[in-house]
Amino acid sequence: MSENRISLGKTETRIPVAKTYKLYIGGKFPRSESARSYPVTDSKGAFLANAAQGSRKDARDAVSAARKAFAGWSGATAYNRGQVLYRVAEVLEGRREQFAAEVSAAEGVGAKKAQALVDTAIDRWVWYAGWTDKIAAVLGSSNPVAGPYFSFSTPEPTGVVAVLAPQQSSLLGLISVVAPVIASGNTAVVVTSQDRPLPAITLSEVLATSDLPGGVVNLLTGRTAEIAPWLASHADVNALDLTGAPEAIRGDLERAAAGTVKRVLRVRGGEDFGREPDIGRLRAYLETKTVWHPMGV
Repeated sequence: MSENRISLGKTETRIPVAKTYKLYIGGKFPRSESARSYPVTDSKGAFLANAAQGSRKDARDAVSAARKAFAGWSGATAYNRGQVLYRVAEVLEGRREQFAAEVSAAEGVGAKKAQALVDTAIDRWVWYAGWTDKIAAVLGSSNPVAGPYFSFSTPEPTGVVAVLAPQQSSLLGLISVVAPVIASGNTAVVVTSQDRPLPAITLSEVLATSDLPGGVVNLLTGRTAEIAPWLASHADVNALDLTGAPEAIRGDLERAAAGTVKRVLRVRGGEDFGREPDIGRLRAYLETKTVWHPMGV
């Protein structure tokens, strides 16, 4: 019996359990259909975790979830969408330290710089939350007509937007491209940074525990060059953001998107996510609808 006793006085070497992160599709956390995963390392090459390697089938499932969620999300009042986005910011604020640690490891910046990036990312989310009930007033109009009619032009969401997230800016860049998509009433399928996906995966945990309906944002980890072509050619994707697309395949993605007449957002020469935001990205995912109505007598 004495041989089986555990000595509490000894210092045992413990092997930590490495976490394998999952995808975020339809408000749930499924494993990749391909059963593949890949190692994620920090800026110095040290192992951090395993991430699911998304496949073509995962991309199709994410688009299906985004399409299913679109009617409810676009049909919600702009004020309600703003409340939901603000709730996400509240949950983000409560996990500042975790995000700062992940950004520091992913981007190789010091703790102070990482905290500043996280704070800016949270403020950026709040900024877009504040625009949900104002964008129609700014981009809409009452049109003068030569006749007894009312003519109104109002912005409406495009639909399902596929977003290729920035490769270098793991949290601030991610939020800068995702927040305007859903603030304007669209739903999103996001391919995260290939080498720096952990802040995005943690963001999915925030989304899942906030008031955001499942399917409004869907996050895929894996090889951007593998997943992006299927999203670019998918007939049920209405717009494509090429921010994080590898330069070598941008032309191919644009041609694939043209086959289904998608809106394509491309930023030449990179983008400085640290600068003050504007409504350009909100405008990119909106379509203007003009309505005529006879005047009452």
